[in-house]
Amino acid sequence: MYSHGTSTMDYLYTIIKFLTAGFIIVGVTLIVQHMDPKYGGILAAAPITTTIAFLFTTFESGQDVTRELTLGSFYFAIPTLVFILSLYILLEHVSFFMGIAGAYLVWLIGIVIIHRIVFT
Repeated sequence: MYSHGTSTMDYLYTIIKFLTAGFIIVGVTLIVQHMDPKYGGILAAAPITTTIAFLFTTFESGQDVTRELTLGSFYFAIPTLVFILSLYILLEHVSFFMGIAGAYLVWLIGIVIIHRIVFT
């Protein structure tokens, strides 16, 4: 067996990150199925995933990088809100997959616009 400089702990840490995100997705779907979609929406929109990303980034790269990530997340949350609104509107008129495709296109355009306005 050979090593590329990555320890078993690095692999375990990566698995923990994947499992954490997976638990959130499973939690949202279970809440939607067994309770009410609005409560699933609360969990889906909660800054849980963002907080976990900030936490892991702080441990891995430090507070300064996390601070920059926080600022980027703030600006790029705007296209995400537009994505959600677009998907809601599109689902009234087209299939789910067409709605997702259209909403992602709107999101991508928003990302480009925000990037050009804020970061150039």
